[in-house]
Amino acid sequence: MMKTILCAGVLAAICMDAGAADGSSVNVYGLVDVAVVRETGGSAGDVTKITSGVGAGSRLGFKGREELGDGLAAIFLLESGFQADTGALGQGGLLFGRQAYVGLQGGFGTLTAGRQYTPQYLTVVLADPFGSGYAGDTKNLMAPTGNSTSRMDNSLKYVSPGVGGVSAEVVYGAGEVAGDSAAGRQFGGALDYNAGPLHARLGYHNRNNGTAALRNAGNAKNTVLAAVYDFGFVKAHVAYGVNKGPNSSLLRNTANPYGRAGVPVASSDSRDVLIGATIPSGPHTWMVSWIHKDDRGALDQDASQYALGYRYALSRRTELYAAIAHIVNRHGASYTVGSSIEGGSGNGAVDLGIRHAF
Repeated sequence: MMKTILCAGVLAAICMDAGAADGSSVNVYGLVDVAVVRETGGSAGDVTKITSGVGAGSRLGFKGREELGDGLAAIFLLESGFQADTGALGQGGLLFGRQAYVGLQGGFGTLTAGRQYTPQYLTVVLADPFGSGYAGDTKNLMAPTGNSTSRMDNSLKYVSPGVGGVSAEVVYGAGEVAGDSAAGRQFGGALDYNAGPLHARLGYHNRNNGTAALRNAGNAKNTVLAAVYDFGFVKAHVAYGVNKGPNSSLLRNTANPYGRAGVPVASSDSRDVLIGATIPSGPHTWMVSWIHKDDRGALDQDASQYALGYRYALSRRTELYAAIAHIVNRHGASYTVGSSIEGGSGNGAVDLGIRHAF
């Protein structure tokens, strides 16, 4: 598989030269992230590991654009995730598991089809001082995790042009289940305001539980309101999320999310609150956040996460980082501290790593 990716990189480099004359372009980009991680509080004991994709998932991507005239352009993006510590493909072994889409862009906005991020997930990322990575990742507590919520397969997505700082996006993902058009179906959207020091976003995602265990149990519905205000010397981050329905809020390290009896292991009614800050100072950046999961179910399995992180920019493309996070679980909850692509094994973790973008 890695040979395939390398060959694709060579082809993309050839395309960059060959397509320049007709107004088309293909760019190759990537990111390599490796860290030493110490996880604590796990049922099997503490563990130290060297792992990939802690601050952000390691990736190799190809991004292209062809000008079609009259302001219309064809665009595509193919992005492969990989584990830099082992060389294995990420996202369950998918060749382009991070993103894979093609579409048209013009004065009307952008219309794309393929495997893409959900508007709700992008809303959570906006609110997270850790950018959905490091030990302080919002995915440790906020909303469900995994491909079913961060990305959608078989999807059509439309993003409107901005007017006065306001834009909108909608997405639909077909379940593709024969005889049942609703099974596995997903849809969502977002309203975005970005002007001056304020960036605010309201995101929504609705996912049909098209599985044998939950087929008639209802849909998972996640709504989140996020805002970031830039004071110059500090950025303030806040978010509030509402999760309703089966599979709307699962423990990210659970191998069998539905349990032995086919019932979700976490509440189908919960609220998420995030308060955080990003403090930049030259090459130094501090990140801090507090996240609380308010379980409205009968078990009342609340949890709170406290996180602190630091990044040092060696250059525009290379940084060193450190992060620490701890989760306080209550009434039998078992949320774990993970990172950008891993769920973690216990309720605490420390990261020391390096990230290079190209």
